[in-house]
Amino acid sequence: MVKQKVTIENPTGLHLRPAGLLCKEALRFQSSIKFEYGNTTANAKSVLSVLGACVKCGDEIELICEGADEKEALEAITELINGGLGE
Repeated sequence: MVKQKVTIENPTGLHLRPAGLLCKEALRFQSSIKFEYGNTTANAKSVLSVLGACVKCGDEIELICEGADEKEALEAITELINGGLGE
C-alpha cells in the first residue's frame, strides 16, 4: 500500500468533468485506488463516489493505492491532479 497527500488546485474542485477524468485514469490500473477526505473515503474508480466526497479547490486529499501496480497508479493519479485535471 502506498499513500500520498495532494491538494486539489483546479478552481472548480472535483465536479463532473474532473471526476470523470480521475476515474478514467484510475480504471487503467489493476490496483485499488481510493482517497480520504475528511471523514469520507471515496473509490477513485467510481464517479458517484468521487462526486459524493464534495472536494473543492484547495482541499487536501490522501490518495491510497493498493495492488500489483500501486506505485504506477499513485504516480499517474498524482500527476493528473497536480496538472489541474484537464482545467
